[in-house]
Amino acid sequence: MSETFTSASQEEAGLRERVRLSFDLDADICVIGAGLAGLSVALEAARLGASVAVLEGRHIGWNASGNQLGTVMPGFALPLTDLIERIGFEDARELWGLSKEGAELVRANVTEENMPDIGLTKGVLEVSNVDAGDRLISRLQMLYEDFDTEVEGWQVDRVRAALKTDRYFHGVYYPKAFQVDGRKYVHGLAALARRAGARIFEDTPVVSIDHSGIRKRIVTPSARLRASHIVLAGNIHLGAPLRRLSDTLLPVSRYAGITAPLGERVHDIIRFKGSVMDDDGVDHFRIVDGDRLMWESPETTWAARPQRFAGSVKRRIRSIFPELGNVEISETFGGATGQTVHGMPQIGQLRKGLWVASGFGRQGMNTSAMAGQLIARSILWGEERWKLFAPFELVWAGGTTGRVAGQLVGLWGRASSSAAGTLARYRERARVKDREREARLAEANRAAGTGPRHQPSGVRPRLAPAPPQAAATEQAEPAAREQGVSQ
Repeated sequence: MSETFTSASQEEAGLRERVRLSFDLDADICVIGAGLAGLSVALEAARLGASVAVLEGRHIGWNASGNQLGTVMPGFALPLTDLIERIGFEDARELWGLSKEGAELVRANVTEENMPDIGLTKGVLEVSNVDAGDRLISRLQMLYEDFDTEVEGWQVDRVRAALKTDRYFHGVYYPKAFQVDGRKYVHGLAALARRAGARIFEDTPVVSIDHSGIRKRIVTPSARLRASHIVLAGNIHLGAPLRRLSDTLLPVSRYAGITAPLGERVHDIIRFKGSVMDDDGVDHFRIVDGDRLMWESPETTWAARPQRFAGSVKRRIRSIFPELGNVEISETFGGATGQTVHGMPQIGQLRKGLWVASGFGRQGMNTSAMAGQLIARSILWGEERWKLFAPFELVWAGGTTGRVAGQLVGLWGRASSSAAGTLARYRERARVKDREREARLAEANRAAGTGPRHQPSGVRPRLAPAPPQAAATEQAEPAAREQGVSQ
């Protein structure tokens, strides 16, 4: 299927008239925020029979929700080993299972019947910037055996056959992960919510909230709304009425660019058809529109115009794939996400009838979908699985000081990742040179008729090469898989 990422839907083009709340209204549930999380709550609650009103201060998907790469896979921003250490093995398994359910919820939404031309492609490859063979084996065993997740480990040669660069070493392949047109998805989600009965009001900011009593009161510039439950899904943009909640999130803006058409050369250099991301969270990219490269990398804790980062994206692409040359960035976009201090999303009930679904920065589309189902079913069915997130409390993100610290930590992390990658590639080149020196010495010994000498210090024993039949199978296998799967 051809993906038309940059084409605008009718809603994006402004052909659908925005509806403002201009009259007093009663509803079972009021959702504040029409991003991925808010629309997911609205869709699930409406499907379960509740009357739902969504209030959005600007327009649907105006920020990060409408400007993301659309990758869908299990997991959270908090590494799995840290999650286990924080809450224990069994609860970590439960949360990981919820993250998988979230991915399946997105998959169910993005059928051609629900969202035509959504551009679904399969497969996600997470690559390492350093030689992480031993760590990779341990992680694969944990994901496959303990967390029931289908994964494959890719050796260095296989990664570099799919991605022609020496920047990456080992990889973890998620065959059931997928990607969609992220811009179209948020508007498709709104259309599904409306079809289910939810009412969405744009250009309707919230002036004040009274969450006491059984029926909560929400005041907007031109109307009032009453509801039994309020769901705060406005991320860092909840505004003055809920500033204390917004201050528990660190605003981080991520920026991306899309190149001009690159022709067939991009497929010679990037042969993997799905999304690629490095395990340090620096780069995230994939091919769209047939021969264009969509690349997300720069981030700041201060809002800025995405066009300012076209040069940064361009330089980043060239540093990873120098064979692509000096590419042209034809489009840039970005949005501010809210990241929590503990690395997990904020999902649950703050007080009776007041719910929160936020903190989805670096979490992935699966978590917002999962949060929508959890909260809607908690309100209407009395489910309590949201309590699995109770250990991750609301923590103040530090205000201005937190933003400065976050920016410095981000810069340090990127510099550390770059330094570690440079050292890993230096060591790899040194090993290659030692092996070549060893081979020349052995050849000289054979020519002179002398016996083998001691192996030079610092040279590791080499693994025996794979049999020809196994090597042929290994080369054929990824090609067969790509044909079968073509977030």
